[in-house]
Amino acid sequence: MGQGARRPGEFELIDRYFRPLATSPGAFGLGDDAALFRAAAGDDVLLKTDLVAAGVHFFPDDPPGSIAKKALRVNLSDIASKGGVPVGYLLSLALPADWTEAWVKAFAAGLKADQKTYGVTLFGGDTSRAAGGLTVSVAAIGRIPRGGMVHRSGAAPGDLLYVSGTIGDAALALAVRLGRINARAAGRGAISLLDRYLHPQPRMGLAAAIRRYASAAMDVSDGLVGDFGHICRQSKVSGVIEAAAVPLSPAARRLVRADPGLMTTVLTGGDDYEILAAIPPKNAAGFERAARAAGVPVTRIGQVRAGKGRPAVVDATGSPVPLEHVSYDHFG
Repeated sequence: MGQGARRPGEFELIDRYFRPLATSPGAFGLGDDAALFRAAAGDDVLLKTDLVAAGVHFFPDDPPGSIAKKALRVNLSDIASKGGVPVGYLLSLALPADWTEAWVKAFAAGLKADQKTYGVTLFGGDTSRAAGGLTVSVAAIGRIPRGGMVHRSGAAPGDLLYVSGTIGDAALALAVRLGRINARAAGRGAISLLDRYLHPQPRMGLAAAIRRYASAAMDVSDGLVGDFGHICRQSKVSGVIEAAAVPLSPAARRLVRADPGLMTTVLTGGDDYEILAAIPPKNAAGFERAARAAGVPVTRIGQVRAGKGRPAVVDATGSPVPLEHVSYDHFG
């Protein structure tokens, strides 16, 4: 983000790049102190916020449009995992000293593209100068039929554990970018891994199936094992993950085949933004049918069990898989 000759002021920047994104009547063209969202009769409102920071969630030289999309999509993923439908978002953007108008223009273009894809609008937010690196905070707003939110706390012994999509791609891509995995080993698959790191795919198509069939659900952001642990703690149960059943992309499978130790990265690395769901056995067939109809692949990877404590991870022989840690921790 090189220094330009002249940069627009804060309000000029908002007028030029962010006001056009505020298409809802309740956003008032970003001309008021707050926005208004009126939920339809019979709906609850879902609220979710996540921030992404340079050097923590993305690289400072990542494309600005990709940074924008990641910031929005990680929040939409949570809305989907609760069984909801997103309607809009608030954006807070803290720009470093060397920001350029071209960068902001590309960032706003990324948001505009995703607004069209996911049917959401900008309701408002804030812009500021950052003392350090770029920080982007998004607060997503969703709707859901009243009482329909799927919590982490509803899993019961005997429920089957499912996950959408594939696991480990983003964590492996990060390892490649940091030089912990030789890029040559990833080969052409490195491109697909990197795309998963840059552009999470919130599983909005699965939301209705989650709402109808799941007893508990959440998205996988900090690591598959650790996030299943969150469900277990909130539900006062335990469980098991079958490592051999965890779905891998072709690129991830090649890397793990060459270095089986990378399975730990897959299981605990996070940044997947897939949906992890506990499904009562009587609902399993219906859930799988609904997922197929939505075009979202789902895989059974384990089971909820009675008891308390960290869920177990076992290999194909049923032997425990040793893990030093179970998830990413910002302060660990």
